Amino acid sequence: MTTTTALDAGNAIGTVDFIKKYGLWTPEQEAAAERMSAQVKEKCLRTVRVAMADPHGKLRGKTILAGLVDSILRNGIDFSTAIWHFDTADTIVYNAFEKNGLVGDEELTGFPDVILVPDPLTFTELPWAQGTGWCLGNAYYNDGRPVPYDARYQLKKQLDILESTYGLRFLAGLEVEFYLTRVVGQSLTLENLGGPGVPPEPPTVAPIAAGYAYQSEDHQDQIEEVLAVLADNIQAVGLPLRTMEDEWGPGQCEFTFSPMVGLQAADAMLLFKTAVKQVGRRLGLHASFMCSPGLPGFFASGWHLHQSLIDANGVNVFTTEPGSTETLSPTARAFLAGLLEHACAASVFTTPTINGYRRRKPYSLAPDRSTWGIDNRAAMLRVQGGPGDPATHVENRVGEPAANPYLYLASQVISGLDGLDRGLELGSPELEPYAATHRPLLPATLMDATDLLSDNAMFRGAFGDRFVDWILGLKKSEIDRFLAAGDWDPDAVSEWEHREYFTQY
Repeated sequence: MTTTTALDAGNAIGTVDFIKKYGLWTPEQEAAAERMSAQVKEKCLRTVRVAMADPHGKLRGKTILAGLVDSILRNGIDFSTAIWHFDTADTIVYNAFEKNGLVGDEELTGFPDVILVPDPLTFTELPWAQGTGWCLGNAYYNDGRPVPYDARYQLKKQLDILESTYGLRFLAGLEVEFYLTRVVGQSLTLENLGGPGVPPEPPTVAPIAAGYAYQSEDHQDQIEEVLAVLADNIQAVGLPLRTMEDEWGPGQCEFTFSPMVGLQAADAMLLFKTAVKQVGRRLGLHASFMCSPGLPGFFASGWHLHQSLIDANGVNVFTTEPGSTETLSPTARAFLAGLLEHACAASVFTTPTINGYRRRKPYSLAPDRSTWGIDNRAAMLRVQGGPGDPATHVENRVGEPAANPYLYLASQVISGLDGLDRGLELGSPELEPYAATHRPLLPATLMDATDLLSDNAMFRGAFGDRFVDWILGLKKSEIDRFLAAGDWDPDAVSEWEHREYFTQY
């Protein structure tokens, strides 16, 4: 890499030698940075996008001209703190021009810059955007401290605790449902353009295929050309795509991925969603990860998170010995008990939108209470595998595809850690989860979920009071705008929800 110049530093390319000064990279990242620099030059890339997730799991970032890539690999790049003040519709929730405007954090008064440091291990080329590289980054204050509102940092912190305390790593498999529709009209005018707190009017769309024929090969063949393009691009950026399935609704798809370790899984979810949306748009399609679009006959989509723990040798510690009478090891049982105990408060992280709670109905293939079962799709935690099976794991069926992947995964690690620390007892599996009246009902609304999170000492201890209060403030803004619209119908998705989420996610 080239040497940083004063001119580079004067062009808002971070702080001179910031990464080295504060020891922000591992040797593996340093080696990856050399490869990234060489690849940008060898492939004659024009730009590199450096991105990070905002609180709601949407990507924000900057596009760097190729000539400055070596500079940001030494210094990072200046990045506005505005993204931590926005709710789902870019309403400015916190007054950055008041001292302590962001839940008592005076360091963010006045929308100051922080330093966005790329993680070269995430670097890839975007095959659909010619000449464009892409990578994720983390945010740091000017003195080298991680910005606590950076969700990627929060997940990494919990993964480090899991590994340092128990010598274990979190393994996650993604199973994601979403909708593809064909754009038939997008009329942006001064009247429907929206603004802060009011998203623009969503596009007018039409189904790309008939629905209501679950996993129909004929239906899947009707959209094969679209799926083939998506698959080619998803694999080209290095994501371990396993299956593509026609789901229940018209144009509703389910993609699954091979298990990935910790941070890699959350990073993959972000890249997958942006790939589907951007490639789809180039095909004249609108991809939405909104849970329940406000369109007739469009059923809810979920994000099922498969998870287990592995030791330093990659051995699955959820597995019991062949011939055992127990499906799960003691470690697995304690971890799952933690997931169950904190499932209600974790809902703000697993199901962060008002719309996502429309899935939580009995006999709907989505959980309505905190339960576990053996290969039972009515349970919140569906255990798959058995004695001697190295693939034994649990599928948490509670999440929505709009969730911030770092906070979704972090909520699982934090809850499971509490189960391990306290040696919680799992109890017996449920044969009829919807009838398990002795098990806690999951919150039925985001309003209920925020109340439960506010009172949860365990999440406050893990994330910190300021982080939890900040998230709750963002959610309150979203809730207040929804309640002000006054069009709630328990049986129909409101116009407010469709406008708020269909394009944003």
